[in-house]
Amino acid sequence: MSYQTILFKQEGNVAFIQFYRPEAGNSINDQLIAELNEALQRCYTAATVVVLQGDAANFCTGADFQGINSLLKEGQAVNGHAALLYDIWRTIAEGPFVVVAHVKGKANAGGVGFVAAADIVIADTTARFSLSELLFGLFPACVLPFLVRKIGFQKAHYLTLMTKPITAVEASDAGLADVSGDNSDLLLQQHLGRLRLLNKAAVMKYKQYMNDFLKINREWQPSAIKANTDMFADAANLGRISRFVETGLLPWQESNPIHK
Repeated sequence: MSYQTILFKQEGNVAFIQFYRPEAGNSINDQLIAELNEALQRCYTAATVVVLQGDAANFCTGADFQGINSLLKEGQAVNGHAALLYDIWRTIAEGPFVVVAHVKGKANAGGVGFVAAADIVIADTTARFSLSELLFGLFPACVLPFLVRKIGFQKAHYLTLMTKPITAVEASDAGLADVSGDNSDLLLQQHLGRLRLLNKAAVMKYKQYMNDFLKINREWQPSAIKANTDMFADAANLGRISRFVETGLLPWQESNPIHK
């Protein structure tokens, strides 16, 4: 299948999925969600290991603010993609494969959702992880069930409230990244050398077993989706997003634009 927003390749029992919207910071839109979902469905039978990655500058920067602003200008409703995106993160967390997030550059907002859902996280020293939503009157409703599962309530709470990026080392200390280093490509290959050896049927049974322990993803899904939908229906929130896209100004700024 030909994709427009992701790159897909398979090497034996390892599938590589790369976010490929470099002009938009590898942000999330309808097409990326649809293509990513299709690629992950292929992996159900074809892959034991799935590697998620972006490019050197951006892993994934979350919601496509440019796209949101375009919809508003056209008078169209804004969809926060909550249900579809949540299902993708559940697929990553619960699917019959080991998902490795290989992070270089920025992982922001929904990008952290992919990291939090992954089984193993390898962070390059260039990686920066942030939850910027509260700056715009939003909060990471759909990310948090996965993030709390991975790093615990208080650390997820702190990242959400502070909104500032943390380094690869800080992410490792928090438990968000499993390993970090200057040569993350080498680290990835070292990990794949072991992961390729795993039995797919055993991986599937193991992940089913672990997910029975950690049911937070399923239990919180309805409230997370509702909260996300409500936030993207709020005119004040959408106004802050539009202002940022058009001027580069964060909500409290009157001048000196800072870009995402």
